[in-house]
Amino acid sequence: MGGSHRVLTAAFPPRDVPVSWGHSAETFDATCERLVQVTSSDSDKTSGHRMRGVRRVLRWLESFEGDSWQERWVASGSDALERAWADRVADEITAQCGVSGRTVRNEIQCGSVFLAVADVYRPRLEWLATRWSPFVTDIVAQRRDPDGFAALKTAAGTLWGTPVWRKAAYQIALMVIGKGGGVRDITTGDCLQLRHIEVSVLRKAPTSRTLFYTLLKDLGNFPPDAPATLRSVSTYAGQSSAEELVDRYHVQCRPVRDLFVEYLNERRPALDYNTFEDLSRTLVARFWADLEHHHPGIDSLRLSPETAAAWKERIRTKTVRRRAADGQIVESTAPRLNPGTLLTAVRAFYLDLATWAADEPARWGPWVVPCPVRDSDITPRKHNRRVKARADQRTRERMPTLPVVLRTAELLLRQAQERLSAFRDAPLGARFTVGGETFTKPRASNSGLEPTRATDGNGRRRYLVADENRAFWVWAAIEFFRHTGARIEEMLEISHHSIVQYTLPTTGEVVPLLQIAPSKTDEERLLLVSPELADVLSAMVARVRDADGTVPLVAAYDQGERRWNPPQPLLFQWRSAGQNRPVSAQTIRKALGETLAASGLTDTAGDPLNYQPHDFRRIFVTDAILSGLPPHIAQVICGHKTITTTMGYKAAYPAEAIEAHRAFLARRRGQRPAEEYRTPTSAEWDAFLGHFERRKLSVGICARAFGTSCIHEHACVRCALLRPDPAQRPRLAEISDNLQARIAEAEREGWLGEIEGLQVSLAGARDKLAQIDAEATRRSTAIHLGMPAFPQIAGRIGTTSASPVPERPSSGM
Repeated sequence: MGGSHRVLTAAFPPRDVPVSWGHSAETFDATCERLVQVTSSDSDKTSGHRMRGVRRVLRWLESFEGDSWQERWVASGSDALERAWADRVADEITAQCGVSGRTVRNEIQCGSVFLAVADVYRPRLEWLATRWSPFVTDIVAQRRDPDGFAALKTAAGTLWGTPVWRKAAYQIALMVIGKGGGVRDITTGDCLQLRHIEVSVLRKAPTSRTLFYTLLKDLGNFPPDAPATLRSVSTYAGQSSAEELVDRYHVQCRPVRDLFVEYLNERRPALDYNTFEDLSRTLVARFWADLEHHHPGIDSLRLSPETAAAWKERIRTKTVRRRAADGQIVESTAPRLNPGTLLTAVRAFYLDLATWAADEPARWGPWVVPCPVRDSDITPRKHNRRVKARADQRTRERMPTLPVVLRTAELLLRQAQERLSAFRDAPLGARFTVGGETFTKPRASNSGLEPTRATDGNGRRRYLVADENRAFWVWAAIEFFRHTGARIEEMLEISHHSIVQYTLPTTGEVVPLLQIAPSKTDEERLLLVSPELADVLSAMVARVRDADGTVPLVAAYDQGERRWNPPQPLLFQWRSAGQNRPVSAQTIRKALGETLAASGLTDTAGDPLNYQPHDFRRIFVTDAILSGLPPHIAQVICGHKTITTTMGYKAAYPAEAIEAHRAFLARRRGQRPAEEYRTPTSAEWDAFLGHFERRKLSVGICARAFGTSCIHEHACVRCALLRPDPAQRPRLAEISDNLQARIAEAEREGWLGEIEGLQVSLAGARDKLAQIDAEATRRSTAIHLGMPAFPQIAGRIGTTSASPVPERPSSGM
């Protein structure tokens, strides 16, 4: 188990089992008589089978020391045997009584579990978890704690009676048997212990096995600081201390090991956990552990020139492990892309020790030695140029392919929705055909409320619900990335509360905004929600909200800080095994890979094109700046601390584009004092927002970029940037008719100089009328949203996850 389990177990220890209690202190005859009453409602065959097993086990336990059945059970060593227990007991009973056979073994198995259910003794959860007995839940629910299980039934709601509910009820029954008491006596520590056993001992870690914890939490069993969920609590290790991080690498020199621990603890308050862990890996594993490996017995930070030079040469390469076709792990070496980062960290370590020694000489002074990393060893300029060149090449290669990726995602979503719709409409066990593929629906559900998989024509299992989920969320992620330029961790933390609205003080118009929570730079920011982004958000909200209109609260794991965030109404969530769970970054990356594979795109080398979520952020910045958005506005939108970072994201295009951008900057700097070329003020930001107020025209909206002038001298009918308003179609029709009349008049009067200009205007008016008619046709098959009103926002694409999502229009507001 990881550090998370250790920390949680220390905070929430499981209950201890006493050595004796009422039923455990009974005599052999009293116990048998009581259990006969318990089995009185069973058939004679079942009752006889159980009681023979009970007597055999009790007679066997009487051979061990103890004043209670619990003490004898512990003395027998049964808890440590787990799966091998029945074989050992059967062998010993055979030797004692001269009876054997398969029936005897079955009786012993049944009797041993029945004694635990009847609270004669309380085996460890490890022993109980290795045995499946179908009668356990019913007996515990009927005779041990009927009120507690009735409360569980109420908490389960529609899940009651489904396979996931029965599994959760069985787990709760095991804790009642192993720890005593009733359902409401179960503690957080008991649940942690059972989850640890299932993951580490039984190797059972599906999230469907954590519903029992959710049900108990809904009953109010746990304190407010208890974990929100046990999902993946064993997989995610949580934050480790400096001692744990250093000891992972088995440092041989104890004084140096203690120095690293002290140094990391000193640096910890100023670092986020991800940086803190990476620093420990750099200093301990890639620096000192490497030195100990190549120079056994080294015990000083003072390195000879030869030792330092050899280490610097080694870190320029790294070991790459990959799995070959035959399954073997193959190791090879490859150049390290950025050895300067390691050198900088080690140099900072030495310089920190020298600086701190001035204030605390007794603590840090003995470790002050010359730094083996010189200024000349660190040449970030060349490295930064190479990184910039690689990033720009990725952006230039992927930016033209983005429309293809988006169309592929939309197509895969539509196909997945059609398959899922046909699957849900088909009766159990039926064959159905959709999209040229034939599927067979299973005859019974084995995953909860409804079947989730089908068998295709090749006999493969196809999880159609999961496929549709991935198709929807990768489409939503691509749209979100390209409209916001957000980081993937920021996207996955978007909640229903992130959708806010701002009222323009001059016009009173309500503008929807998206609140991006602090992430990498610890700075919160607001993004203007475009109609396209509003469409995506509406689909997400409509998909995840419950029947009462609320978005469920889910707890997500912060990979960077290695901790669970409090429950929030996250938009990126889905329902699985009766529980709401967040969409993970791994799911988005996997689904993005599937989309790219389906698109058939290749890079310049002919290999399949790959996208990383951060590629969308670079494309967003590049497209925004090339479209005329000032870099310092892009800096605010992206949440960068400096404009240098923003310009580093913008891909460098041919020389004329670069020169034009530099000339633009030179003109701005010439018109404004240098000290004003900084983060925009509130007035400048209001001017940016005011740009959207001044776009309203008599026949529509002008879509020209912020900071640009009109390219048609306000001849709007001719301009391709005019978005015509459908409500103004009569006005445009009147303009068109008037232009035709003027052309006829010009031809009649011989005003040939005006005819060409009037014809250009007439073509523009007819084009705008055609756009309006096309928009009307499209809207007749879609839900008209207009300006979204948050938070009561209705989806145009997605409905709920329980029903198929209609096909998304190809474009439009």
